Amino acid sequence: MKKLALPLITLLAFSAYTLYVMLHAEQSLLQFGLQLMSSADTAQVVIDLYILAALACIWMHRDGRARGKSLAYLLPFFALTALFVSVGPLLYLVLKALDTGSKAPQDSASTTA
Repeated sequence: MKKLALPLITLLAFSAYTLYVMLHAEQSLLQFGLQLMSSADTAQVVIDLYILAALACIWMHRDGRARGKSLAYLLPFFALTALFVSVGPLLYLVLKALDTGSKAPQDSASTTA
């Protein structure tokens, strides 16, 4: 449960904030991105953010494969990461914690009875 709380709270709070901002935005997400890339100082921040997003995708791919997940399972996380950067890895961490929680090791006393 400890591994679930922080990514879940962060995912819900940030997703709610993102939805609020997108509903009240004066321009589309694409227009906003193009505007950010038009200036060297903001482009540097965007590029830095997407380098981190790429590293997160590499980590999710390696972790997912180690856990026996298929590429088809991972593709939605990659798409979310490409669009909203932190939402993909946060959702991955939430689902990983739920998956790990459902496969908790049984008590040795209950298996010998």
